[in-house]
Amino acid sequence: MNLDFAQLVPSIPYILYGIWVTLQFVAVSLVLGFLWGTVLSLFKIGKVTILRWFADAYTSVFRGTPLILQMLIIYYAVPQLTGMDIGAFTAGVLTFALNSAAYISEIIRAGINAVDKGQKEAAIALGVPYRSMMLKIILPQAMKNILPALMNEFITLTKESAIVSVIGALDIMRRAQIVGASNYRFFEPLLLAGLIYYLLVMLLTLAGRVMERRLAKSD
Repeated sequence: MNLDFAQLVPSIPYILYGIWVTLQFVAVSLVLGFLWGTVLSLFKIGKVTILRWFADAYTSVFRGTPLILQMLIIYYAVPQLTGMDIGAFTAGVLTFALNSAAYISEIIRAGINAVDKGQKEAAIALGVPYRSMMLKIILPQAMKNILPALMNEFITLTKESAIVSVIGALDIMRRAQIVGASNYRFFEPLLLAGLIYYLLVMLLTLAGRVMERRLAKSD
């Protein structure tokens, strides 16, 4: 086997810096996706028909088309239509946030529906306004139930974030590709990138299990 990891050593810090870029990208995408997903979930359970249709159609489109297609449309097609340049990092964040919101909206909707109906009936009987009831009574209980599912979404985003390398974002994968191209040796840097992603996912999985145990104890 023609392997030489010694040539990879000088490039390891360069590839490792991609961890910060990847986590930054994933964290921003998740926060934006969570906020927009929350709005969509409220649309879905609301009484305004047009908003329900919009939220359902939005979820259908983003769940029914490839993520990489959505990213390429935002990075290449939107600037063609608007004349505005969109950076690789920004395009990646927008794509993942919009895509993740579709999945998160379903998670939150399921969490809200899982809350005991008696909570809502009691709030209505006490004259609590709908907005206050959702923000202070229903959503907090729903969030506690869906935290493990949101953690899984975070893990999925971390793995899928590798596709931003297609548009040149300097994440872990892109840096590994650059190192491979400069040395004409791809196996070693790609193997290191795979190991980094695996370790990140394992750490997030352990964090998710710890969170689940703490939630179970608090019940």
